[in-house]
Amino acid sequence: MHNYNFDEPLRRRGTGCMKWDEPEGGFTPGEMDDVIPMWVADMDFATAPCVHEAVRRRAEHGAFGYTYVADDYYEAVIDWYRRRYDWTSLRREHILYTTGVVPAVSCALKALTMPGERVLVLTPVYNCFFSSIRNSGCEIVASPLERYDVDGGRRFSYRVDWADFEQRCADEKCTVFLLCNPHNPAGVLWSRDDLQRMGDICQRHGVVVVSDEIHGELSLGGRRYVPYATVGDRYYERAVVLSSPSKAFNIAGLQMANIFCPDPDVRRRIDRAVNINEVCDVGPFGPVAVMAAYREGEPWLTALCQYLTDNYGALCDFMTEHLPHLPFSRLDATYLVWVDIAATGLTSDALADRLLREGHVRVSPGSAYGQEGYIRLNIACPRRQMLEGLRRIAGAHPQPLPKGGGLE
Repeated sequence: MHNYNFDEPLRRRGTGCMKWDEPEGGFTPGEMDDVIPMWVADMDFATAPCVHEAVRRRAEHGAFGYTYVADDYYEAVIDWYRRRYDWTSLRREHILYTTGVVPAVSCALKALTMPGERVLVLTPVYNCFFSSIRNSGCEIVASPLERYDVDGGRRFSYRVDWADFEQRCADEKCTVFLLCNPHNPAGVLWSRDDLQRMGDICQRHGVVVVSDEIHGELSLGGRRYVPYATVGDRYYERAVVLSSPSKAFNIAGLQMANIFCPDPDVRRRIDRAVNINEVCDVGPFGPVAVMAAYREGEPWLTALCQYLTDNYGALCDFMTEHLPHLPFSRLDATYLVWVDIAATGLTSDALADRLLREGHVRVSPGSAYGQEGYIRLNIACPRRQMLEGLRRIAGAHPQPLPKGGGLE
């Protein structure tokens, strides 16, 4: 029986940590000493003990030269997906590694598109999708997700507007659909039926699916993530799947991610983009961390997902009691809660600035994700820290507008 203490505080400030040490809004680092960060998708938990131990053993060797990624790395990746998700079609030759999922997105787009073509996204969506598409010389095409109420409007979730999605795919200039599975920031865990319907529409119109699945391991409440590739071989054969244990095991700084692509011609073009953009070399710690996570980290990951589920439950209770005028997302996956702030009368940037200056809590404004009127909260931290951040939000945000109020 494993016992992992996610309530134990982990001091990260002063360690060169982006989440805790990056100045914001004119603050100097010293002025931010009491700011609680609930913004970037980075957990305030130490990684799994097996991962920490594997990295420690590698560090003790003392030489950190160029790294060769050997067969045992690929075997660990393949076995993880076969064991947990019954993904039996993944082969060694399908896998390319790179330094992160964002570089993988950019390389896939450069390999699959020509400048001026269009890339479809479901908005609101992860902010780096927008920059990766623009940096590839392509146009962003947004199909807005449909919001629907849960719990009588206290919470909400999202679904695809299928008519709009198909219309966007039918555009002859639209060549790639960039999918977020599970969806950030909406917290939606796409079902097998959802993914199959997306794939059918994309194949009907000659659109390639590129699926970012970095949050796939973070399914909450006993729900199950479905890798796009497992929907069926004919879907996987016309897709590129991107993944990394960096979110689930909090090892983004070790810079290791995988690109899964069964089509040899597409894979060759992606490999060329990886090399042209010089994101082909990884350090000595990334491979050993991934192997340890995938071979030994499952019990820790199970405990983590239960803790995050309980954190979300505590957030639901707090929001219902102290912020009843701010609806928030049902969280099927990820540790990122999407909050409707329309009742405050402020834009997301204005509210984020106010919370930082008056509440000393840092959140992500919805404008970064292509949707105004929301903020995103990261709840992957010890529960006491999360609740203190929520208390600060409740104390610093404006009172709700009377009926008929609108954004500032």
